[in-house]
Amino acid sequence: MATYNSIGATYASTRRPDPRITARIHEALGGAATVINVGAGTGSYEPSHTVLAVEPSSVMIAQRPAGSAPALEASAESIPLADDSADAAMALLTVHHWSDLEAGIGELLRIARQRIVVLTFDPDINHRFWLIEDYLPEAAAFHNTRAVTVDRLATLLGGARIETVPIPHDCTDGFLAAFWRRPEAYLDPEVRAGISLFAQTSDEAIQPGLDRLADDLSSGRWHQHHADLLDRETLDAGYRLLVADL
Repeated sequence: MATYNSIGATYASTRRPDPRITARIHEALGGAATVINVGAGTGSYEPSHTVLAVEPSSVMIAQRPAGSAPALEASAESIPLADDSADAAMALLTVHHWSDLEAGIGELLRIARQRIVVLTFDPDINHRFWLIEDYLPEAAAFHNTRAVTVDRLATLLGGARIETVPIPHDCTDGFLAAFWRRPEAYLDPEVRAGISLFAQTSDEAIQPGLDRLADDLSSGRWHQHHADLLDRETLDAGYRLLVADL
């Protein structure tokens, strides 16, 4: 909660849901008539039939748009709801922030009747993303302490279908790998303010890598080294949807 009370102020402007990712998430929810969004943040990707959002940060809740589902200020690890409260529960780019993963997944299993949908990232692939591998290895070391393997999540869910979510080159949701073909965005403090990896890593660890990136963009070295990316429409940066039927 402390992380998002400090970095969450920019989410409404930098973390706008991408319609292509929205379509994937809503498809994964299937025929669920009622949905609870756990670790809901500002409400990105919530379908119209969301009945409740669970979010520990008041700063994030305050940015939910008018007409959003009601929000309950609570943590994923202890949700004050009855068993089988909705057809489906979803948790999007949040499980790596939970203090007790097993407890949080247990709560998803408890409150959902039919299906659970989790959007996360495969750390083995995500940490090979050029920004981390080439410029921010120190940040990657911290990120590794919070990352959750997809296989572990699937096991905790009692088995899950795992789907790749390619990231479009013009993704509107400013998460870590969203700007894979727009490297200059990572030099923008407002963009970085909406990405938890930057917020949770010291400036001393981050700034040298950003300086190298700025130099490589100015000299053209980045474009030469990553010429293979420039004509691509999407990139597999490790983002995965896990879909568990109960």
